[in-house]
This record gives sequence, C-alpha cells and structure tokens, in this order.
Amino acid sequence: MPGFEEARRIVLEHAPPLRTEEAALLEASGRLLAEDLRAPWDMPQWDNSAMDGYAVRAAECAAAGAAGLSIAGFLPAGRAATAELAPHTAVRIMTGAPLPPGADAVLPFEDADERDRKVVARRQPLAGDHVRVRGGDMKTGETVLTAGTVLGPAEVSLLASLSRSFVPVFRRARVAIVSTGDELLAVGDPIAPGMIYDSNGPALVAATIGAGALPTLLPIARDDRDALRELLAQGLHADVLVTTAGVSVGDRDLVREVLRELGVEEVFWKVDIQPGRPTAFGLAPGTLVFSLPGNPVAALLTFQLFVRPALRRMMGRRDPLGSTVAVQLGEDVATRRDRVTLMRVRLDWRDGNPVASSAGRQATGFLRTLVTADAVAIIPADRGTIPAGTVVDAYPLRDDPPIAGR
Repeated sequence: MPGFEEARRIVLEHAPPLRTEEAALLEASGRLLAEDLRAPWDMPQWDNSAMDGYAVRAAECAAAGAAGLSIAGFLPAGRAATAELAPHTAVRIMTGAPLPPGADAVLPFEDADERDRKVVARRQPLAGDHVRVRGGDMKTGETVLTAGTVLGPAEVSLLASLSRSFVPVFRRARVAIVSTGDELLAVGDPIAPGMIYDSNGPALVAATIGAGALPTLLPIARDDRDALRELLAQGLHADVLVTTAGVSVGDRDLVREVLRELGVEEVFWKVDIQPGRPTAFGLAPGTLVFSLPGNPVAALLTFQLFVRPALRRMMGRRDPLGSTVAVQLGEDVATRRDRVTLMRVRLDWRDGNPVASSAGRQATGFLRTLVTADAVAIIPADRGTIPAGTVVDAYPLRDDPPIAGR
C-alpha cells in the first residue's frame, strides 16, 4: 500500500502524453499547445499609428509653431502608406493605419487645432510619440508560444493575428466511467425501497469535463460477473477507465477480480488516505484504470487527487498536480495514526493569510461539505493533534477560491 505522494508519483509515471493533432483555431480554446510556435513575420508588420491624429515629423511640428503644418492627405486603417510625407506637411491618420514614410510621430487630435487645412500643435510631440514600431511586439522567428501552453482567449487572439487557422494540440483524453452496484438507480428513474440514485457517474462526468477530457458515462454495472465484465471490457477501449465501488472486501466487490480476468495489471490497491483508502490503479494496453471508492465524497476527492493529475499529464500539462496553497489551520485538528486525512475546508483571509476551517461534518456520507468546501487540506498522519495556526498544504477544489478582501 503506497503512501499518498508515492501513489501519485506512480500514477504520473504511467501517464505519458497522448499523441498530438491539429485543431481548428475556434475549437482550440482550453487545449494545450503541442509544440513551440514562432512568429512568421514581425508584429506589427509596419510602423503604425496608436492614436487618431496627424502623422508628422516631430522636429518640423515644433519648428512650424503657430504657422502650423499643411494637411496633405488622409490615411485610414487598412490603406497602405506609399507616398512619403512631404516636407512641412501632416497627414490625418487613424489608429492602426501605417505611418507614411518620413513621419516619426503622431500628434493626437486632442493635442492639436485644425483650421484652414493646417494643423497647429497645442502640445509639441517628440519623435516616436504614439507610434507602434514594426516588430515591437514580436519579431520574425521569435518563439511566441511554448509547448504546454493552455490556449485561452489571449493565446487565441495572438494566433489569429498570425493567421493560424489550425494549431497543433495534445489530443483530449477519452474517459469511460462506470458506476457499479445493485442498489443504484439512474437519475430520473422512479425511486424504489432500498435504492439510491447514482451520483458518482454524473459527478465524474463533470469532473472529467473540468479536467479538459472527454467523458463517456456507461450504463450502471450490476453486481453480476458477466454483466460487469461486458461493461468493463467496453470501458477498456478508452484512454482511461474510471470505476466506482466494488473494490473493497465485500462479497459483491467484484471489480478487481473482473479487471484481472480482463488482463488489467494491478499496480497498487489501497492508499494511506482517509477518505479513499480502497483506491486502486491498474494498467491495460493503452488504458489507465482507476478503481475509486463508491462513497461519493471519496470518489470525487480521489478523482481530483489521482485521476485529474493523470489526465492533465496525458494532455500535455507541465504542472499535472496543479498548485497547492499554503494555509493556516483555523482550528485544532486531530490526525489519524495510520493515514493522511483529506480534510474538506473553507478558506478565509485573516491578516492577509489564507486560513482553513472545516467545511462541515467530515463523515464521508455528507456531500454538502464538498459543495461548501473551497479546498482539501492534506493533514499528515501520526502527528497527534495539530494546533490551530499550523501551516499545511491544500489543493483548491474550485477555479475561483476566495481571495483576500473579497
């Protein structure tokens, strides 16, 4: 039975990046870039105006004084500037328009007076004022995005400016999800005595989408060896198979046995954590297999701490484990003798520091503590009682954890 950190190391060692593919730019948001990209040309491609105003030679503008400069033309954005700026003249120019040859500054409209086809500067410009210089943003051949970058709105904007209609990205992992148990009902089925609704399947679909992967929720697997074998065999066609329940030591806990019959090599079974101890990890050709506990709290926490990092690694993330937050405990916490505790906590800010307090009852049957929790604090084993104020690591459970002053 590996320790918590060792188990995660083992999982990541067996989660190599998936192959790459070309994705259309408008479908690439959230994907991870598979190779470095270089600028095919200078950006901007020419000197251009950063303001609506007048293209001028700064020295001439100052020398003209109250006499002003004659207005020799108009340059809107989208028109090439071919003619050189004639001496002692100015050209009306719009934001983004190429600077005419010979001009070295832009005099904004608000700093100028125009009358009788002449412009007088109320504030003298300096050479370079309000000019976007060719190559000022990026130069030809410069690496502008590196492999592993998550493509968000800013990255898509940059790629569009370089006319990249397709980009190389890591393939999204395909995840098959199987909930097991005779007591389970599909959401929407009529309730029956002794039965409960399967919350693990929908929850893990949502968690898989949140990790950037593609989920397939298979039908509920009953505690029948043949039916279970059929569903698990189907799930082994995915990149990752995630099962819940059936991996403990009960009479009907058949998942480990059936996976073994299907050729899955069990890498470990049980991890020294609470909740989530009966988590198992195995390998089949082309497929990672995670067998998570059936308890909904344990299933979600072990997905977040074991499956999600594997998916992130497979899809090209350079930081598969994600970032931890160093938090102060807001209360005394008793540790377990033989295992790490995954404590659901709320985060608050006191004197500029994040403070973690219990999100509510920590019993594994209480789902609402996951709804109200901001993070899971990692409480080390065999430390007696850890006093309030002790700093521990916590993994955020949300993309928008509380921030100071909010």
